[in-house]
Amino acid sequence: MKRNSIWLLGVALALWTTATLRTAARAAEGDQKIRVACVGDSITAGGYPKLLGAELGPKYEVRNFGVSGTTLLKAGDNPYWKTKQFTQVGEFEPNIIVIMLGTNDTKPQNWKHKEHFADDLRAMVEHYAGLKSKPRVYVCRPVPVHKTNYGINELVMTEGVIPAIDAVVKEMHLPLIDLHLALKDSAKDFPDGVHPNAAGQEKMAKAIAAELTKEPK
Repeated sequence: MKRNSIWLLGVALALWTTATLRTAARAAEGDQKIRVACVGDSITAGGYPKLLGAELGPKYEVRNFGVSGTTLLKAGDNPYWKTKQFTQVGEFEPNIIVIMLGTNDTKPQNWKHKEHFADDLRAMVEHYAGLKSKPRVYVCRPVPVHKTNYGINELVMTEGVIPAIDAVVKEMHLPLIDLHLALKDSAKDFPDGVHPNAAGQEKMAKAIAAELTKEPK
């Protein structure tokens, strides 16, 4: 992507952000709920969105669009792009979208396509930001991998996935939710080293709610 195209995309996303925040403010003042779509893999499907809804309160409607085993990479072994939930997010007409993908991308059979990760993240953000509801899109640094399991590992997470996420977030001027930092000292809450238990999901929900309810800068 050329520099001027990236700049124009950043401007467009900033305008979408302003419009979305205005919509959210109007919803908070009236009866219309602020709709939050949670996009992700099994860590999302496992249940944090329900806890997020409780954290945010009755003015929000939070829906879980997580699909176990999915990758951000289009060339991965189970791309989120090919799931029915990918399309259902748009049908929900969200005001906010929270994306947390990348954990399954650390598997060897997926990370061999690492050169496409940033482009695929950029494409997903562009797709969701372009929905008719003009949602504000948040991107998460995934939770830590406290123990290598299922081929998922922390080294690729910290040296590959997270730097790629950070680069796209900076380039596109996106809000970042750092769940990797929020749960770095919570190994006890990850029974298999990868998936958080109820206590870990609660920490995720609190960290995400804190970011979603921040006053815009």
